[in-house]
Amino acid sequence: MRLLSCAAAALILVAAPSFVSAQTAPAAPAAESPDEAAFEARAEAFGKTMETMATEMQAAAAQTDKTKAKTDLDALQARYQPVVDAFAADVQAFASAQGAPADQLAAAETQIKAIPAMVRAQVEAAAAAPAPATPQ
Repeated sequence: MRLLSCAAAALILVAAPSFVSAQTAPAAPAAESPDEAAFEARAEAFGKTMETMATEMQAAAAQTDKTKAKTDLDALQARYQPVVDAFAADVQAFASAQGAPADQLAAAETQIKAIPAMVRAQVEAAAAAPAPATPQ
């Protein structure tokens, strides 16, 4: 179902921002209903918001002052969580109207709501990783 593909795409956008930015967006299907087109536009906007969040979290995590980094990451996560929760509710409503199975809806909602924490964990792990050795 295309709805769950949108949710998966949103997860991919934040999980691999450098990979996604190098890819081109697939062409939209020609016979899309107005509701599907509107949802698709909201999903694209959400993906861009998540890319922005990931970039901001990467910058915050890269700070040398780890106490400030944690405070900034806390604030970013708190700022973006309501946006993520609203999109998860939007996915739920749209998918339900499209007849998606309840178990898929619950799984998609859980995955979407976890995006800020997932991105934060990834950027914190990347910031904590030792820098690669430079060849001499």
